[in-house]
Amino acid sequence: MSDKFQTSSVVLSAKNLAMPPRLLPVSFDVRQGEIVHLIGPNGSGKSTVLSIVSGLGEGDGEVTLSDQNIKKLDLSQLARQRCYLAQQDKPAFAVGVYHYLVLSLSALGDVPISQVEMALEEICDALKITDKLSRTIQQLSGGEWQRVRLAAACLQVWPSLNPEARLLLLDEPAAALDIGQEAIMYQLVRKMAAQGIAVVMANHDLNRTLREADTVLLLNNGSCVAKGTPKTVMTVDRLQSVFSTQIQRIEHQGQSCLLFTD
Repeated sequence: MSDKFQTSSVVLSAKNLAMPPRLLPVSFDVRQGEIVHLIGPNGSGKSTVLSIVSGLGEGDGEVTLSDQNIKKLDLSQLARQRCYLAQQDKPAFAVGVYHYLVLSLSALGDVPISQVEMALEEICDALKITDKLSRTIQQLSGGEWQRVRLAAACLQVWPSLNPEARLLLLDEPAAALDIGQEAIMYQLVRKMAAQGIAVVMANHDLNRTLREADTVLLLNNGSCVAKGTPKTVMTVDRLQSVFSTQIQRIEHQGQSCLLFTD
């Protein structure tokens, strides 16, 4: 964990989180404004971790959200404190994009419409989906739908709308996004963190993790191989062993970059 978070309050604490054999015991804390990336091969346990800490998945261990055991929080309380964006799943029924986004605020009670409109405008502008608001979700491409889902997730824990918001959980949020859309997604994640929201996300783009993450958990076969800063966790030898591929690490204009040579 970066030194800048040492004095920040702990938002999420996971102790001996497990679902054998899919996930073996792992413990970690996430602090206010911290961005944590879960990385590892497919089947390594990333989605399982997110599902359990969201309060929706079954598992062993103890998870606390703002010092409250999540097993003692009902769905409404969970929805006000955290948002969990699972992997992409488009409903079979048609609903308008604007209506879908407003529904993400249903757990928050009465929110002034002027504040909702301001937040909607800011988030939709950031994700470049303002022109999609009059469509139905069935009329969206995969990348458009993913950005709408991201917008809904951010709305649910947008601090000006939800003062109880603490945590944003994202399972492979860059899926279906092109390079430009991926870049604006990471910008929005940083903006959420700058407002004090802790972010935990599963990620496959290791170069993005090098640049964007404050803390990294490297998982393999259900075990946590390493956790810490990207620099300390993402060594060439460790990544080559976990991903079973040849990797080179180069420096370009002051930034580290991973090259996959197989």
